[in-house]
Amino acid sequence: MQIFQRQEHGISRKDISENALKVLYRLNKAGYDAYLVGGGVRDLLLDKQPKDFDIATNATPEEIKKLFRNCRLIGRRFRLAHILFGRDVIEVATFRGHHADAKPNIRNKQNISAQNQEGMLLRDNVYGTIDEDAERRDFTINALYYSIKDFTVSDYANGVHDLENRIVRLMGDPETRYREDPVRMLRAVRFAAKLDMDIEEKTAAPIHQLSTLLQDIPAARLFEESLKLLQSGNGLETYKLLRHYNLFQQLFPLLSEHFTEEQNSQTEQMIEHILAATDKRIVEDKRVNPAFMYAAMLWYPMVTRAEEISFTSGLSYYDAFMVASNDILDEQVKTIAIPRRFTTTVRDIWQQQMRFSRRTGKRAFKMLEHPKFRAAYDFLEMRALFEGDDIKELAGWWNEFQSADRNKRGKMVQLINDGNGGQRRPRRRRPQRRRRPQAKSSVKSS
Repeated sequence: MQIFQRQEHGISRKDISENALKVLYRLNKAGYDAYLVGGGVRDLLLDKQPKDFDIATNATPEEIKKLFRNCRLIGRRFRLAHILFGRDVIEVATFRGHHADAKPNIRNKQNISAQNQEGMLLRDNVYGTIDEDAERRDFTINALYYSIKDFTVSDYANGVHDLENRIVRLMGDPETRYREDPVRMLRAVRFAAKLDMDIEEKTAAPIHQLSTLLQDIPAARLFEESLKLLQSGNGLETYKLLRHYNLFQQLFPLLSEHFTEEQNSQTEQMIEHILAATDKRIVEDKRVNPAFMYAAMLWYPMVTRAEEISFTSGLSYYDAFMVASNDILDEQVKTIAIPRRFTTTVRDIWQQQMRFSRRTGKRAFKMLEHPKFRAAYDFLEMRALFEGDDIKELAGWWNEFQSADRNKRGKMVQLINDGNGGQRRPRRRRPQRRRRPQAKSSVKSS
């Protein structure tokens, strides 16, 4: 271990969030050791602004909860304390120990660990010392601890050296560590893309072979990981690395069926476009909606499925489209548990694509009032980049229509009603209903 004194590193308390400092100071005042740890220390050393500030301590979750009224304990696999300051959450973890030393004791009755036959950790509430905790960290660049007591940085695995040389290196035997938690493969890629680093050779070697272990990870956890991977501002580069290591194919098996050696299928072009656009929005500090990303990525697999269903079942394309929409989303959520609030929006965006071509009568005006119109139109405009002239013309018409005044909109719709020639079609008259003859009375008048 190497200890860097205050004058030997660039971390200042003014760069640490006020809420994180409150937690550190209160734990320290109560007699516990408290450290800013992991990504927060790593990013500060790289002169980046951390997104989260995580804390490690020798206090157990129950002891932490006694100190903070605004604390809630979460997790079964990893027992953690979340200190809530409005929308800001400071995560506090108790120092982890080694699995082989997992023995319940008086101070910690839940000091237990469990693994499955493949070596994956199912429960990991083994508490220990800071030295043991550092050995349990996944990557060297995360085994860094900033002490609030003396403002030193403790480096347990030459993490500062790897930061300086821009290397992502796994601690311990890579295959064993990946089997313990296959999500570490995703984290290796995410750090490499986010920090513009290279994955160390031994760390990278087993990833392709072990990539299928991700199939054993709960779909809900992979949803959260997918957002970190694809919506953190480095989505396009992350996607390319994920594909290289056969990891993206495990997260989106439906999409992998549309991959080509040339990487130029409509699906692949759409994926790269939506991820590049998402990265740009994040850089510009604009809001991004996961539903729009999933709608774009799964669009062409869904259209292909709709065409297959229509051809084999004899259903109309519209009905086949609706069936395919449900089928594709139902299959995808088995791997990544996209919440219903997002899958509902995906369906809305998709269904509006079928309605854009229906512009007669009052339909065009009603489309503008749909709550998902803007997202659906943006989607149509994006499709125009990869599809034929008909879609480009349709997107152009809607672009003009939504920016026009009501009078011009009326004229535009009238042209659609009349056809390309602009001649008003003769009004169809309803056929007159034939009157039914009155029944003759069978009662004779007297």
